Amino acid sequence: MTQKQGVEMIGLYVRDQDEALAFYVDKLGFKVHTDVRNGDFRWLTVQHPEQPSFQLGLFVPGPPTLDAQSAQALKALVAKGAMPPMLLTVTDCRAAYERMRALGVEFTQEPAERYGSVDANFRDPSGNGWKMSQPRG
Repeated sequence: MTQKQGVEMIGLYVRDQDEALAFYVDKLGFKVHTDVRNGDFRWLTVQHPEQPSFQLGLFVPGPPTLDAQSAQALKALVAKGAMPPMLLTVTDCRAAYERMRALGVEFTQEPAERYGSVDANFRDPSGNGWKMSQPRG
């Protein structure tokens, strides 16, 4: 039997799960994968419709995964937008930029040509940075 491994989900800390959910679904076109609660804890994941094997977790820092002090420190970093950038691949970066900008997505860099491709940068409502890039042509 062959062993398989891979990344199935990455968790992203957000300041408000409902706000993040609306952003990723309504503005980026993701779909809800899982939305369940256990007391005050909410397990919320979304996925891009073209990548059904991958989920993006939208989590508020806090118990049960973090103690109160760690959660508070991380919430301060999230508030400053100090999370690592992620990459969203699109077929046409300029068209995606125009569509997303019309929906109110905050861009920190307009589309620019670099190294045979076009890319742009944007943030989610919690300040998490994204690079949007189209494949080289």
